[in-house]
Order: sequence, then C-alpha cells, then structure tokens
Amino acid sequence: MSFGGRAPTPILPEWIRARKMQLGELHEVKKRMRAGGLHTVCEEARCPNRTECFSRGTATFLINGRVCTRNCSYCSIAQGRPSAVDPDEPRQLAEASKRMGLEHVVITAVDRDDLPDGGATGFVEAILALRELEKPPAIEVLTPDFRADLEQVDRIIEAGPEVYNHNVETVPRLYREVRRSGRYEWALEVLRRVAGTAPEIIRKSGIMVGLGETKDEVTEVLGDLAEAGCQVVTIGQYLQPTGKQVKVDRFWTPAEFAELEEIGRAKGLEVFAGPFVRSSYRAEEAFLRVVNT
Repeated sequence: MSFGGRAPTPILPEWIRARKMQLGELHEVKKRMRAGGLHTVCEEARCPNRTECFSRGTATFLINGRVCTRNCSYCSIAQGRPSAVDPDEPRQLAEASKRMGLEHVVITAVDRDDLPDGGATGFVEAILALRELEKPPAIEVLTPDFRADLEQVDRIIEAGPEVYNHNVETVPRLYREVRRSGRYEWALEVLRRVAGTAPEIIRKSGIMVGLGETKDEVTEVLGDLAEAGCQVVTIGQYLQPTGKQVKVDRFWTPAEFAELEEIGRAKGLEVFAGPFVRSSYRAEEAFLRVVNT
C-alpha cells in the first residue's frame, strides 16, 4: 500500500503519551552546545529522548552542517543545498566534549552527496580531534552509506572509532517510499566492510517500526544484520516528527518490542528494542554491554 492511501495516524497509545519534556534541562544543554557553535541530531531530528539524554549530559553531535542532500520521508532534518563544511568543526566538537565531561561521544552527520568523499573527512577529523584530548572519550560514529563507496568507510575505520553504527532504518520493501536515495544492500555492505576489515570495532545498526512493515520482515532484517557481522541492533517506534513526514502506520506494543529483542538475541545480536529506543539512545550502555560480554 502506498503511503498516500493510508488511514489517518492512529491515536497515541498511553505508553507514548507518558513521555514528557523537561524543558529547563533541554534548554540548558542547548545553550552549552550553541556556545561552541555546534548542533545535535537530537534536536534536528526531534528525538523523543533528547530531554533524558541532555539531562545526563550526553548528546550526539551532528557534523558536516545542518542541511541534508537527501529527502527521506521519515526525517525532519532540513533538505536542500548545503553550505561548505566548517573546517573548525572538529576542534569545536572536541572542546565541547571536554567542556561537558563526556565519556562516550557519538558523531553523526547529514548526507553530503555533494562532496566527493560524501563527508567522510569530517568523521575522520572529528575522531582525530577527540583522540588528542587528555582524556579522550570512547567514540561512536553513525555514518551515512556513502553510496557504497567503501573507500570512505575504510578511512573512518582507520581513524579507529570504538563503535561503527550504520542504520538500515527499515525493511527492504519500504526503501523506495521511505528512504528513496538509499539502498538496503548499501547499508549491509557498510557493516560487512567494518566486520571484515576491523573486527575489533563494534558494529551497530538500527531499525524503525511503525511504517507498515510486518514482524516477519523485521525478523528477516535481523537475520541479514547478523549475517553482515552486526553485533548491536536498536529497534524503536517511528514517530512522525512534524506534519510534513510520512504518517505512522501503527504503534507497536511494549510486548511486541520485547518479542523482537528475543528474536534478535536468538540470532546472536545484542538488541535494544522499545517505543523510544533510537540508534544513539544510551549508546554508552550498549557499548559497555558488548565490551563486557
């Protein structure tokens, strides 16, 4: 069924309505981020966990600008023609990490298909800047697919992050409608490359549910991720960020998320599933769980 023919968004269930925003804590961390000239994907993508994570002094840094060259139907990040990358961004990121006392830093970026390297240099330079700190944090990258240009993946691997995250986002059947400029196989190729080249780096991916996928389709994706060498998978409920994005098809229940965790773990994956789970949610906890296994 096409998205245009879907029924109106279902009424929010109680387990979704229960999440509240603590705006004072949110604005305080936003102020600190703005002082360094930085932005977070937590804000740009309107993540429902941003208050909780910000109140704990953690955030996912958004590099390579705020404008994405792609136009995925689920995402609220601005799309269009990006400006030039700020060459001072890696230094600003490292200073913000030090100022906030972070022990685990997540770095992500908008897609930059306008750049020859797809924006990979931004990841490399951010990692190197963090490594120069007196007490460098654990580093997790959440990268684009680079249109399957695996040389760019290799450059980031060589810089040495502790965790390499790349989200498949949805099931293959929905890619054309949800992630128009991406390819499911590209996402798997990124994860395979990391697993084959640097097995010491933790591999991670994420899936949204509530876009029209079935449990069997999600189960197949979990199998594909395990085959590709992925170790950690996050599964969360898609929530329409604004009126401009595709509507929610249905809300998965907490019991269904618990079942998905069991299915994934039976395939050898460390799975974090729940209505508000996102790819960077409690990233340090996921990292430590795998390290200590």
